[in-house]
Amino acid sequence: MMPRKRHVFLLWLFVCSSMTEAIEPISTTIAVGMAAALTGFLASYQNIFYYFHECCRPEWISLNKTGLRTDLEEKLFGQHIASRIILKAVNGFMNNESPKKPLVLSLHGWTGTGKNFVSKLIAENIYKEGLNSKFVHVFASTLHFPHQGQLATYKSQLQHWIKGNVSNCERSMFIFDEMDKMHPGLIDSIKPYLDYYDKLEGVSYRKSIFIFLSNAGGDSIIQTALDFWRAGRSRDEIELKDLETSLSLSVFNNQKSACGFFHTSLIDKNLVDFFVPFLPLEYQHVVQCTMSEMKHRDQKPDRDVADQVARDLVYFPKSERVFSVKGCKTIESKLDYYT
Repeated sequence: MMPRKRHVFLLWLFVCSSMTEAIEPISTTIAVGMAAALTGFLASYQNIFYYFHECCRPEWISLNKTGLRTDLEEKLFGQHIASRIILKAVNGFMNNESPKKPLVLSLHGWTGTGKNFVSKLIAENIYKEGLNSKFVHVFASTLHFPHQGQLATYKSQLQHWIKGNVSNCERSMFIFDEMDKMHPGLIDSIKPYLDYYDKLEGVSYRKSIFIFLSNAGGDSIIQTALDFWRAGRSRDEIELKDLETSLSLSVFNNQKSACGFFHTSLIDKNLVDFFVPFLPLEYQHVVQCTMSEMKHRDQKPDRDVADQVARDLVYFPKSERVFSVKGCKTIESKLDYYT
């Protein structure tokens, strides 16, 4: 009970008790009843407040397992590997009452393949307010950390932000976009929060979620998908094991790579729980994205319009036109043009 409410309650009890000698028994009964009612109201005041104002409680933060599975199946196209990994990883983590470390997901692939979209789906199925939740924090390297000369300041600010937010709610989520453009020293500055520590300076980070988004490794993922296509094999036959080696070689063991991951200790310390590859999207997936966007706009899905949008995109390799260069990234603007 808040101090001010407690004082009001005590004052009311005092008034009621002082009146009992001067009033009739029936009036005493009424006064006691009113006091009891007031007690119940004040006791529920805090719950009412939490009902209308987002807070770090299960009413606002809890996994909708069915919702996440449905969203991944019906809204994410052409990413059977990513869907499977994310569903199992998030379910396992959120159902664990005492995880040993935060959940760290690293999503890799070309632009427009669904990395940001998946982050949005995860947030929407954990936080009632989705990406608008005050417990979900999104960082973009080129926007929030644009100047390498201010690295020391960025490190201090980032550590302060993470510690402050997790102190406020242990179920916080941090999304880092453009990780391949992030300075290695800045990446390493958040390493302690991803490690197997019970607490750091009195704060536990074990129930938080960190999601890294990167284009790094996209070329090797595309090459594997192209090899399957040229061999006449379905993309659904591609398994994680078919991508892990090439992804590792192209991103994490390549000293010539511009990606900051190579220069960080996140890999050596095994702090990333899952590296999630996103495959390049084909014509059929662009059509599915377009149909889904029309449905989202409460429009009747029109296959002819979806085909027009899909045909208007650029595909590669030029001779075969297999994969969309921008995936589904420009679907919204293209759809505005055709409707």
